[in-house]
Amino acid sequence: MMVLHIVLLGCLSSVVGWVLYSWYCLFTNYLTACRIGVPLVIIPVSHENPLWMIVDKKIFIPLFERLPFGSGTFTRYNWRGWEFQDKNKSHLEKGDIFVVVTPGRNWLYLCNAEALLDVFQRRAEFPRPLELFEMVNVFGPNLSTTDGQQWQRHRKVTASCFNEQNNDLVWAESVRQARGMLNYWVLQKSIRSTADDTRTLSLHVLSSAGFGKSYPFQGHLEASPTNVATSYKESLQTILDNCILLMVLGQKFLSKNWLPQRLRKLHQATLTFKQYMTEVYEEEKRWIEDGKPGDSNLMTSLIRASAGANEAGESEGNCGALTESEIYGNIFVFNFAGHDTTAHTLAFAVVILAANPSVQKWLSEELQYVLGDKDPSEWDYQAVFPRLKRCLAVLYETLRLYPPVPIAKSTGREPRTLTVGNKSFVIPANTMLIPNHVAIHTHPRYWGHDCLVWRPSRWIQSGKGTNVATKSNLDNESIVMPHKGSFIAWSEGIRNCPGKKFSQIEFVATMAGLFKDWGVDPVPEGAENLDMARKRVMHMAETDTGQVLLLQLLHPERAALAWRRR
Repeated sequence: MMVLHIVLLGCLSSVVGWVLYSWYCLFTNYLTACRIGVPLVIIPVSHENPLWMIVDKKIFIPLFERLPFGSGTFTRYNWRGWEFQDKNKSHLEKGDIFVVVTPGRNWLYLCNAEALLDVFQRRAEFPRPLELFEMVNVFGPNLSTTDGQQWQRHRKVTASCFNEQNNDLVWAESVRQARGMLNYWVLQKSIRSTADDTRTLSLHVLSSAGFGKSYPFQGHLEASPTNVATSYKESLQTILDNCILLMVLGQKFLSKNWLPQRLRKLHQATLTFKQYMTEVYEEEKRWIEDGKPGDSNLMTSLIRASAGANEAGESEGNCGALTESEIYGNIFVFNFAGHDTTAHTLAFAVVILAANPSVQKWLSEELQYVLGDKDPSEWDYQAVFPRLKRCLAVLYETLRLYPPVPIAKSTGREPRTLTVGNKSFVIPANTMLIPNHVAIHTHPRYWGHDCLVWRPSRWIQSGKGTNVATKSNLDNESIVMPHKGSFIAWSEGIRNCPGKKFSQIEFVATMAGLFKDWGVDPVPEGAENLDMARKRVMHMAETDTGQVLLLQLLHPERAALAWRRR
């Protein structure tokens, strides 16, 4: 009994000590934030607390919301993804800049286009907080986990891989996968697996464009479960489905034999995936030595670009090549960053289009005009992609309201001066600076009175300067880019997303493959008519959305869809 009392006392003392230390840190951070001279929001738990990240919205926030005193700052700001629900409200209330004070560190939220451009351009003064990205070092250092000269070396080599040859491959595979997905969908009375199927499409496009591995589309109900990731495709799927576990636990821990089957399966997937990358790496090196031409997929292009940098470096005395582990690390990041981002965006777009038949008709007008009666195998990337501006507008508008990836910057080890509007602020060292992408994408200053309305036509202007185009002047339409700095879906500046065009091509090709001859409607439930079903599905996209790893539909299966020929 005495031992038990001692243990309990020790646990209680630890908890009390941790609470007191957290309060002390919160108070010191509050004093630091006060010196900036901007509105403050104080919350008792840090955004970076890993335990809180697991239980915040699942347990504690709903519990506090039920209490009579539970609403307020704590439930408004103290959970991952609060920005999507908040939209522009906080910045309309508090101004373009405010600070969330936590026991960990202070988080400065910024919603001003000119100030954001300044932050992105001052890369050395406002670096990425690499400590947040260290977990991405699964297979080796990469673009996301390096900075300074090391990052420049990675960027120079990897940028050359995203070329027109690869773009042509992305286009052709995306069209093929979209037609396969459509053929599967139209045979079903209703589809509840839209999000699952867009993930399959994205995986297959990455498989082809990234590794030269092409697979026929297989719908969610057609897929056969497997217990062991024995192939490249299965291993990559397993890794991407469990990437958080992999990044948090690490490969070394996952190698333990006593772990549950799910974790052992994940470990086997990492071994299979790395073995495949090694085989491609060694084979491509032999092809280079023999002077043979290589494929245009990302893996082989990266190996050849690195080999070319190595030769140039030797002659200049400054080797810029990537190591074998760095090549593996970047290939993993390409897959990690390019898979679910595109898959979720496609899922949002298809569901929202189902709720907006007028936009479907608008989209179909362009596709019929540009593609005519040509077979999908004859849709030439160079000739077709630049003309499908309405398809691109659907992507832009979907990313504007449903941006999948948050952006983070930091002041680093030194205080930084930042001008917002006509006032300058000194931002203390070790302050997290968050470009509030959801707020900047929905601020009426940049997007007008209908800033919260999904309206792709806002991105299109006809040759006569109007936003209404007829079939006769479709070739005169152009994309209208918004106020510089007000649309940051792929970030901005030199550290923007290198796969930006890759994702644009994949999305546009998929829209073409799906909507040229077909349309989609939500399936009415109960006593609903079609108009009521459309309103319900649109409301679901607006409210039943949240951040898991990325922003995504939380229950896409609730939006059953049915496809029909036009």
